[in-house]
Amino acid sequence: MFEQPEYTITQGKLTPRRIGFVSTRFNGTDGVSLETNKWATTLERLGHACFYFSGESDRPPERSRVVPRAHFLNPEIQAIQAIAFSARQRPPEITRQIHELTDDLKNELYRFIQDFDIELLIVENALTIPLNVPLGLALTELLSETGMPAIAHHHDFFWERQRFMVGCVWDFIDMAFPPHLPSLRHVVINSLAAEQLGMRNHTFSLLIPNVMDFDNSPPPPDAYSADLKTELGLAEDEYFLLQPTRIVPRKGIEHAIELTERLGQPASLVISHASGDEGDEYAQRLREYAKLLNVRVRFASARVMKERGRDANGTKIYSLGDAYERADLVTYPSTIEGFGNAFLEALYYRRPIVVNNYSVYNIDIKPKGFEVIEFDGFITRAVVDQARDLLKRPARAREMADKNYALATHHYSYTMLARRLETLLAEAFGE
Repeated sequence: MFEQPEYTITQGKLTPRRIGFVSTRFNGTDGVSLETNKWATTLERLGHACFYFSGESDRPPERSRVVPRAHFLNPEIQAIQAIAFSARQRPPEITRQIHELTDDLKNELYRFIQDFDIELLIVENALTIPLNVPLGLALTELLSETGMPAIAHHHDFFWERQRFMVGCVWDFIDMAFPPHLPSLRHVVINSLAAEQLGMRNHTFSLLIPNVMDFDNSPPPPDAYSADLKTELGLAEDEYFLLQPTRIVPRKGIEHAIELTERLGQPASLVISHASGDEGDEYAQRLREYAKLLNVRVRFASARVMKERGRDANGTKIYSLGDAYERADLVTYPSTIEGFGNAFLEALYYRRPIVVNNYSVYNIDIKPKGFEVIEFDGFITRAVVDQARDLLKRPARAREMADKNYALATHHYSYTMLARRLETLLAEAFGE
């Protein structure tokens, strides 16, 4: 069950509002679900009430509306997507199906707003990347028809993903991803996205980066996670390298495998997440590459999840936080990221991190002065030497981690988020 974390922000002076979050799913450890949790936590601490509309949800049932057709994995939606982003010319029956699903989803959204007396919508990525074209169209039509205040929280745009650059639904993409509406305010998570949105859509956006609760440190490792390494098949004398991302090509995980091999130390790489919505071919490529380099890689998505617990067979489940706290080094070799949740998580749990110099990191994060091990597109001898040195000098790693935590508290805390959300709500309601 979804639980709200503890938080210290006090109630603000704005009128309490009933806010509806909308996305394809609110469940798991994907970036959209995690950031929605943080926004909702902050808003509720400021005195507002939050409700959820999605195709899958782990939020409280009494505050949620689950509509299967809103999910990007719904069979009807997937059938449309398969043609929408492969064919050059759209079959008339696909157009009809899109309109029918759009009407159905719009009616469900109207009922959600009425049943929960919603005053403002926060749309999480559903007007940003066209994983569910009918849902984006339904939201656009609803906002056009009602003029109700809304915030579009953009995590990654379609132009940032190669698979959405060919297709036969450009009229719908131009209409809804994202729409240009007077009642809709846009929020982006990096300055590059703000620049591109302004150039492509002539739309102003507010930059709110991803955050962590740096105002409250995580609890120290406890007895529950003491056996995590052995349960994942690592020897006690092995270094534990954590790759805390989904298994998709833009995460650059082959670089983490190479680094593990070149350390020349007993070490295993643990990948905490599954493949997600982009297939299993890349995971198979990583297995073959690890075998070629004789690197021990643990695919741990069945054992590392959002929360602790037991699976259907009674097997012990660890939280992602447990994995961070027990790791010796975090690898983050992504080539593209909208922001970088795993980067912030590594700082939050005070872990040393190896990071590829991806564009958002280079422009938005690096100038803040964080101490990390960087590489530019490929692993060098210097990177291997720095990583090996930190593994052998935990006191130095702790010193770097403490500095990084202090910097992150200033730039990426819930306190910063609360200030910017209060500004957005004040503008939306004229307060």
